[in-house]
Amino acid sequence: MAISKKLIKKLDDLSAKYEIIAHRKVYTAYDAAQTTKKKLEQIVKTLMVKAGGTYYLIHVPANKNLNLDKLAKVLDVKKVTIPNEKQIATALNIKPGTLTAFGFMHKVETIIDKNLLKVKKAVFSSGSLTESIEMPVKEFAKITDDYIDGVFTIAKKIKKQKKQKPKKKSAKKKPKSKAKPRKTK
Repeated sequence: MAISKKLIKKLDDLSAKYEIIAHRKVYTAYDAAQTTKKKLEQIVKTLMVKAGGTYYLIHVPANKNLNLDKLAKVLDVKKVTIPNEKQIATALNIKPGTLTAFGFMHKVETIIDKNLLKVKKAVFSSGSLTESIEMPVKEFAKITDDYIDGVFTIAKKIKKQKKQKPKKKSAKKKPKSKAKPRKTK
């Protein structure tokens, strides 16, 4: 599925500096990083949360994990939850898998983790599984209406797989014969 024409028109109307990146179908931020050959911190994870009865779009670098307790403090609420895909689709009247990183497309408030604001250029979800939008993070912040920022992520614990050393082939020793060699005359 291609990027919505409505999103492209809005970005153009805002005179946003962006580039569309075509790639194979991806479902996760990790897959997007692998496919686009970008570092994880240059990929933006866009998450929908519900806090105090209000939906928010959360943006964090893909090398970080969202900490709901820290986010609750930033939003000054008791509890923050992550709705399932069906709840998001119903609340925003969108098809599952078409959530974009752009709050103005969904009429919801945007929250940006300050760790993301340190990145120069990033790849954002466009609502398409085969195309993303790359733009300077400052540009994204500029075109985003009244975003909230704060620190609400924790370092991602990535399990590094140990490289298995190839097993050495041991040379088989010939069993020693217990028989004594014969002497010949």
